[in-house]
Amino acid sequence: MTQKPQSHRFSTVILVFSLLLFWSCGKEQEESSAEKPASTAETPATGDATAYRAAAVQNGGTIFGKVTFKGKWSPSTISVTKDQEVCGKSKKNPALLVSEDEEVQDAVVYITDIKQGKKIEQQKVTLDQKACEYHPHVLAFPAGSTVEIKNPDGVLHNIHSYSEKNDPFNMAQPKFKKTLTVTIEKPEIISVKCDVHGWMSGWFFVTENPYFSVSDSAGTFKLTDVPPGTYTLDLWHETLGKVSQKVTVKPKEEVKVIFELSKKQPGVT
Repeated sequence: MTQKPQSHRFSTVILVFSLLLFWSCGKEQEESSAEKPASTAETPATGDATAYRAAAVQNGGTIFGKVTFKGKWSPSTISVTKDQEVCGKSKKNPALLVSEDEEVQDAVVYITDIKQGKKIEQQKVTLDQKACEYHPHVLAFPAGSTVEIKNPDGVLHNIHSYSEKNDPFNMAQPKFKKTLTVTIEKPEIISVKCDVHGWMSGWFFVTENPYFSVSDSAGTFKLTDVPPGTYTLDLWHETLGKVSQKVTVKPKEEVKVIFELSKKQPGVT
């Protein structure tokens, strides 16, 4: 009788073991795949079912209006204590700017509960530090945008952000460094200051949707291409607080909204 070589028997055992292992792994993979839920196109990338979505706007309307102040008010000034040859000797206090016609500047008006509408356009916006002041004092932009920070003054500035949801930054900007850039990823209201010139203050209002507007020197604001519906329209001001109104937008129509603010009005937060 001819005896099979030992090496051939060992090879046969290895082959059978490999086939069994392959079959077992394949079965576990099928069971694991069956346990995982299938992803859907309707789920936002963030995983938040309430997140804002871009969608075509049919027969959009416009919200416009004015922010006014009712009550006694007088402008205040801030003394300049450093680099007066560049900064001047005093500044208007930007925390509350009201015109002679009682119009409020730098109030942010925005829709808080809109779920879908025009596409969010991430922007490259500019914060200028001309004459040791922030221009604009309130800078509003969508999350994910880039801020270019300019220093045309020829003196040292230092921009310091006080944020909670975004990573704070604290950057020196010497006179030879004319621009800095930062990207703000998450919606938040962020205070910014200059550690070198203590009177310099400003705000980044970072939004989660494109429906926002900052009131100009005449107190006016405007939101365009708003899908028809009823929304909560919020107003934020650094000194006068936050108030809300309900507004109904009809197809292809304009709706006017007036915010009348005072320092002691009910409902201000």
